[in-house]
Amino acid sequence: MAVVVAGEGGLPQTAGVNPNTIFNMATSPNSRKLLLMVGVAAVIAVMIGLVLWGQKPEYRVLFSNFSDRDGGAIMTSLQAANVPYKFTEGGGAILVPADKVHEIRLKLAAEGLPKGGSVGFELMENQKLGVSQFLEQVNFQRALEGELARSIQSVGAVQAARVHLALPKASVFVRDQQKPTASVLLNLHAGRFLDQQQVSAIVHLVASSVPELSPKNVTIVDQAGNLLSEHNKSARTNTLDPSQLKYVQELQQSIANRVESIITPIVGAGNVRAEATADVDFSTSEQAAEIYKPNQVPSSATIRSQQTSESTNGGANANGVPGALTNQPAPAATAPLNATPPPAAVPGAPGAPGAAADAAAAQATPTQRDTTTNYEVDKTIRYVQQPMGGLKRLSVAVVVNYKRVIGKDGKVSIIPLSEIEKTQITDLVREAMGYNKDRGDTLNVVNSPFAGVDKEEAVKLPLWERPEAIDMGMQGAKYLMLGIALLILYFKVLKPLLTKLNPPPPLALTDETGLPLVAAPEREEEVGPMGIHQHSYQQNLEAAKELARKDPKVVANIVKAWVGND
Repeated sequence: MAVVVAGEGGLPQTAGVNPNTIFNMATSPNSRKLLLMVGVAAVIAVMIGLVLWGQKPEYRVLFSNFSDRDGGAIMTSLQAANVPYKFTEGGGAILVPADKVHEIRLKLAAEGLPKGGSVGFELMENQKLGVSQFLEQVNFQRALEGELARSIQSVGAVQAARVHLALPKASVFVRDQQKPTASVLLNLHAGRFLDQQQVSAIVHLVASSVPELSPKNVTIVDQAGNLLSEHNKSARTNTLDPSQLKYVQELQQSIANRVESIITPIVGAGNVRAEATADVDFSTSEQAAEIYKPNQVPSSATIRSQQTSESTNGGANANGVPGALTNQPAPAATAPLNATPPPAAVPGAPGAPGAAADAAAAQATPTQRDTTTNYEVDKTIRYVQQPMGGLKRLSVAVVVNYKRVIGKDGKVSIIPLSEIEKTQITDLVREAMGYNKDRGDTLNVVNSPFAGVDKEEAVKLPLWERPEAIDMGMQGAKYLMLGIALLILYFKVLKPLLTKLNPPPPLALTDETGLPLVAAPEREEEVGPMGIHQHSYQQNLEAAKELARKDPKVVANIVKAWVGND
C-alpha cells in the first residue's frame, strides 16, 4: 500500500503525485454554469422541435371551389375560432387539421357557410317597411331560384347550379295567360356526367316547385353548352339512345358473367372466357285485329232478335156474275132438309157445291205476313302491344382452356377435354344463357389452349416499387432519422453538459479498517487562485471513503497506478 502523509494545508500527498489529479476538487464558475444551462435548454428545445416536427398535424380539405365572398367569411370564422388553416396552391381549397375537419364544418354550417353564392328564403327575413309589391315579387323569385339551385347542387355529379325562372304576370283574361318557363345551368364535376334519368329527375324537381310549370318548359344546359333536356328525343326514331346502348351492354355482360360463373367451378378460375351478343328490338308496335268466322248452321246459331209482321186488308172486293141476279137476294132452298149429300159432295172439295163460293170468300180477305230473324255473328277483336326491348336473337361464344393433368412422374401436362365434358359444358351454357331454338339463338363452345396461361403468373411488382410500401418506407425513414438525431443530441451534447453541471463526488481513500489514512483538521472551503473553490480535507476524505466503499476496484486501480509511477 502506498504511504500517504499530510502535507501543507492538510492535503494528502504522495511522492510524485499531485493531489489535484486524484480528486476533482475544482468546480465550474457561475458564468460557466449559466452557459451550460443555456446549452442544455437549447438542446432540449431542439429535441422538442424535432419531436413536434415528427408529429406535424396532417391537413385536409375543408372546402374547395368556393366563391371569394364565401372564402373571406370562412377565413374570418376560422381566425375568430383560433383554428390554424392554410390554402392550397392557387387558393382553390382551404386546409385545416385532419382531426378538426368535421367539427369545423358543422360549426360553419350553423353559421350558414358556405352560402354558395346564392341566397334562399332567408332573403325574406329582412324585409323593410314600405317595400313595394314589385320588389317583394322580385325577392320571392330570387329566393325561389336560390333554393332550387341549392337543391340541385345536392346531386352528387353537380358542382354548382344556377336557376332562372320566367314567371309571367297573372292576367284575368284566359287568352292572355302565359305559362312560366325555367332555365337551369349546371356546372358538373370533372369527369362526371348525368344520365337521362338524372336529367329527367332535375326537370321534374324544378317543374314541381313552380306552379303551372310544365316539364316541357324546363331547359337544362351544362357548362360546355350541351343541351341535356331533349324532350323530343323519343319522337325521333332515327337516333340512338344512350340508355338503349347501355341496356344492351349490361344485358350482354350479364349473360357472359352467368356463363363464366357456372363454368368456372368445373374448369377453374381463368380457364374460361365467354362473350355474348344480343339483338334487341327497341321498336314498339300495336296491332288491332277483328276476325269473323264462317257462317254457322242456322239451327245451331244463336238468335239475336226475331221480328214478325202481319197485315190484313178488311174491305171485301166485289165478286159474282155481273148483272141483276147478283144484286137480288138468294132464292129459297128447294132441296129436302133431311137429304144426305153424296160422299163426293164434301164442302171445300173441288167440284163440290159451294167450293167456288169458298174460294171466292178466301180471295175476298187479302193477308200479308213478314218475319225477320237476326243471328249472332262470331267475331274476335284482339289488341296486341309489343313492348320495347324484346330480345330477338342471342349469340354466345365460349372458349375453355385445356385441363391440366399431373402424371405419375409429377409433371404437369395439358390435355383437351373429352367429348362428354364438352357436352356437359355446352348443356350448362345453354341453360345459363336461356337458349331458345325457335328464336334463332346460336352457341359455340371451343376447347383450346390459352396462350400464356400455362406459364408462370405475371411477376408482381417488387416490394420496394409498390406505392404503399414506398409510403411506409418514407414514414419509417422519417421516424428513424428523428430517433437517430435525438440519440445523437442526447449522448453527444446533452449528457456531457449534464455531467459538467453535476460532477461526480471526489475520491476518498481509506485503510483496511475503513478509517481515513491521514487525518487533518477540518477547514472551510477556500478560494484558490483564479476564484476556483477548493473543498476541505474532510470533504475530500469523506468522498474518497464513499468511493472506496462503493467501488473498491477503482481505488485499487488508482493505487496500482501510483505504485507503477513510483
